Amino acid sequence: MSSASEVRELLARFNLRARKSLGQNFLIDDAALDQIVVAADLTPDAAVLEIGPGLGTLTQRLARAAGRVIAVELDQNLIPALHDTLAAYPNVELIHGDILQLDPSALITKQSDYQTTRLPDDPTTRLSHYKVVANLPYYITSAVIRHLLEAPLRPSLLILTMQLEVAQRLVAAPGDLSLLAVSVQFYGKPSLVTRIKAGSFYPAPKVDSAVVRIDVHPRPPVDVRDVDHFFAVVKAGFGQKRKQLHNALRSGLSLPAQVIDAALSQANVDPKRRAETLTLREWAALAEALHR
Repeated sequence: MSSASEVRELLARFNLRARKSLGQNFLIDDAALDQIVVAADLTPDAAVLEIGPGLGTLTQRLARAAGRVIAVELDQNLIPALHDTLAAYPNVELIHGDILQLDPSALITKQSDYQTTRLPDDPTTRLSHYKVVANLPYYITSAVIRHLLEAPLRPSLLILTMQLEVAQRLVAAPGDLSLLAVSVQFYGKPSLVTRIKAGSFYPAPKVDSAVVRIDVHPRPPVDVRDVDHFFAVVKAGFGQKRKQLHNALRSGLSLPAQVIDAALSQANVDPKRRAETLTLREWAALAEALHR
């Protein structure tokens, strides 16, 4: 049975319909589903956290390739169908819940493993070997990505299906960066895997999607003394994107103009530039100057 016919049959059998309020669009293209699994580089001993398994079409493929799959589904109505489609896969653990209210590292590891894996001296290096696969609705894409990358124990790899426009923002270069892009590129290297046409989903959304792979850095590519302070500076810079950087920072950080200008000078950043043009290294230098 093809993924398209399987999804339609399950929806009919369990008297279900896609919920627009949850951004539900089920991927039914077999080639795209296979590409996602290939991009995840799974091995028989791999652990996968899947967010939003939907009707289990992708989950089945993940379960055949990985040793363990933890699938977190928010919609209670889909749970009976998932129990049906995943009954033959004992290596799948199904959890009903909101990923934003759950600790990803607690889902994937035992407490004893967590204690031995984490590096308490540096929160940016707490990297595990589990992988994340998710089909993210537009309205929670940014929140879920940051939740995963800022978890106490971060995954080594994320394979995320999202709106094409958001995917393009994630992989943008300096000159067209956003707060989300800086946040992601601080923790990992994003790359575009493939574009997925709207017709590959049921029901079809209004826009195309893309699969993004994020290879998480063991350490960020720039040295940052205080991660929270770094992101506070970045957030302030992007808080009023159309403003020149010295005005945006002065407003966002509530600091005197002379303090902001001195920090910009020390970081060798032109105060008339805009936030989207700064590199990660320039953001780190600016955060350090302001920290002093």
